[in-house]
Amino acid sequence: MYWMLIIATGIVFGLGAVLLVKAGNPGNYGFCAACHLRDIAGALGIHQAAVLQYVRPEILGFVLASFSMAKIRGEFRPRGGSNPAIRFVLGATMMIGALVFLGCPLRGILRLAGGDLNGLTGLAGFAAGVVAGIVFLKNGYNLGRAHAYTGGKSSTGYLAAVVAIVLLVSVATHAAFLKFSVSGPGSLHAPVIVSLIAGLIAGALAWRSRMCLSGGIRDYILVRDTYLLKIYLVIFLAALAGNHYFGFFKLGYTGQPLAHTMHLWNFFGLFLTGLAAVLAGGCPLRQLIMAGEGNTDAFVCVLGMLAGAGIAHSFNIAGSAAGVALNGQLAIVVGIIITAGIGFAFREKLTTTVEG
Repeated sequence: MYWMLIIATGIVFGLGAVLLVKAGNPGNYGFCAACHLRDIAGALGIHQAAVLQYVRPEILGFVLASFSMAKIRGEFRPRGGSNPAIRFVLGATMMIGALVFLGCPLRGILRLAGGDLNGLTGLAGFAAGVVAGIVFLKNGYNLGRAHAYTGGKSSTGYLAAVVAIVLLVSVATHAAFLKFSVSGPGSLHAPVIVSLIAGLIAGALAWRSRMCLSGGIRDYILVRDTYLLKIYLVIFLAALAGNHYFGFFKLGYTGQPLAHTMHLWNFFGLFLTGLAAVLAGGCPLRQLIMAGEGNTDAFVCVLGMLAGAGIAHSFNIAGSAAGVALNGQLAIVVGIIITAGIGFAFREKLTTTVEG
């Protein structure tokens, strides 16, 4: 079961991402928790980038699969109250870092599997950010304990699933309140039903395996547990094989889809994402999965990510094929200072117990 879950999850995410590109998604863009949320933010009018507006059903599938699996397995537990305001801020900084790099850590793996070597610097930055976050954990960082909700308050645990259903119906019926790109990356997508099925299958496996790249790096550093990292290795190999089979593989730094070659900002973009992910308790994908299973703190973090997308595309912060503008570079520096400040400010006093 151990290896079966690793291999199944890796193949579904790796090969599934390539198949989504074959079905219509932009290059190296099959799955991306950050960029897909950014497109949803555009569809809702949170930002006005006309080429980045589409409610990605893959994201809705993640949430609904997590909700369904948690319900079926008796593990749906509405809970929250662990400093949601700070988690909102961490979600925003997590997203800003990802949009400067142009992808979440999962897309970093998929970009590398497509031959985009810029993924190397981004993923190196992500690992460094996770290490920085671990330093804060070892020094007592803690946002406080989440509490189980009972009675009427437990209904808040359903919020993420309800929002996902409303958005799914809306995008399937081309609802008037949503915006749809007519050109650019937002206009490129697989059919709704294909994207939804892919998101549901991948989301169910992500829930079952609890996949999270920041968690994988953290677990390896702290206890030498390689379980989560093995999933990402299989994702890379499956996507690599799929890209070669369909002729999508293109090795190099330049001319890559939805990417830039400013290595310093690729590094520090995902450094910020990695640092924020550790302090928030999971990478962007993990936050979506936890939101679906009733964790309102994770839902607030996802809202923070949507806000971060709005900020990134309203103030010329997000990266583009042309690179990262001065605003984006300043935002990364400020974001690292704010996120590290949270890590420093929310330390509990550690005590040492001497036995005997």
